[in-house]
Amino acid sequence: MYLTSLINKKLSGFLLLACLYLVSNLTVAEPYLAVRTGQKCLACHTNPTGGGKRTEYGHLYAQNSLSARTLTEAGKTWNGRVNDFFGVGGDIRTNLNSTKTPNQNTNTEFTLEEAAVYLEFNVIPEHLTLYIDEKVAPGGAVNQEAWALLKTSNNLAYLKAGRFYLPYGLRLQDDGAFTREVTGINFNNSDDGVEFGFEPDSWSTTLAITNGTNGGAENNQQKQYSLRAEYIDTAWRLGASYNLNDGDNNDDRELAGIFGGTHLLGIDWLFQVDKIENQGATSGQNQTIYYLEANLGVIQGHNFKLSLEQFDPDTNIDEDQQSRTSLVWEYMPFEFTQIRTGYRQYDGIPQDDIQNREQFFIQLHNYF
Repeated sequence: MYLTSLINKKLSGFLLLACLYLVSNLTVAEPYLAVRTGQKCLACHTNPTGGGKRTEYGHLYAQNSLSARTLTEAGKTWNGRVNDFFGVGGDIRTNLNSTKTPNQNTNTEFTLEEAAVYLEFNVIPEHLTLYIDEKVAPGGAVNQEAWALLKTSNNLAYLKAGRFYLPYGLRLQDDGAFTREVTGINFNNSDDGVEFGFEPDSWSTTLAITNGTNGGAENNQQKQYSLRAEYIDTAWRLGASYNLNDGDNNDDRELAGIFGGTHLLGIDWLFQVDKIENQGATSGQNQTIYYLEANLGVIQGHNFKLSLEQFDPDTNIDEDQQSRTSLVWEYMPFEFTQIRTGYRQYDGIPQDDIQNREQFFIQLHNYF
């Protein structure tokens, strides 16, 4: 199995690199925290499918369970609410990236990865919420999400209408992961449509129908369909996803995958497997993606993350696979401040230098 050989080949070397690059963060919008707590996404986020503004519980959990300094030590702090009808939040992520590519000079740069503001209007508390996710930088203001949410008082079911991120698989914060970048379902892409959610007991199910451009201009004829279903237990979870992006001239793109996680041996494990089938102009080009992640948090405020990925861009061609291995140490010294440092190695075909690059990064993440 590819992932097994990859672990045996690189784990010892990357453990050494982790010690050399020890500065850190804890990103509160990541799925491994849902595995650790046994909670659904809507427990910590205003958006039922996760990401964006945090709920009052999400703020309290981050400050009491993730931060090295607890809320009781710091006193009263921000919980995301101005009053019963209005809440506000935001994220700012600034990176220092250093990339070494074979046969090229090392590139080192500071980048503003994200600056976003979230607005939540509880027009009818427990029944009607209006939500806006506005990316203000880089590249100028861009609306990422703007939707109205109608829900039952017991949160059993909801209807969302407007612009939103598509429900599919693990909503990793890292858009560079193959499961996010290759599928195109990530925090850089949202779509207009409607979303239906059903949340009975241990189940979380979502169906979205959106415009779906499939990489081309929208003609208001074809649509995109996204389905995500997950069973959630206190110690483990397992789910499946499906996405059909209906394009012109039968130029369709179909995604199907399984995902899940468990807390085992003191480690929070995540996995996702996706199969992509392209039809029409790229007919016969089928792709596969494998993702495995392990998170170890032995000291409050710290998290150690190892992720292994493989991407096969065309299953009909041998020896064209690409892989990405990431080792990250994360640290949250106090509330609203996270520091993250890590090392990534990309491996691909020898003649493509970009596919064989190395990257070191440090990120400062502030949120409220």
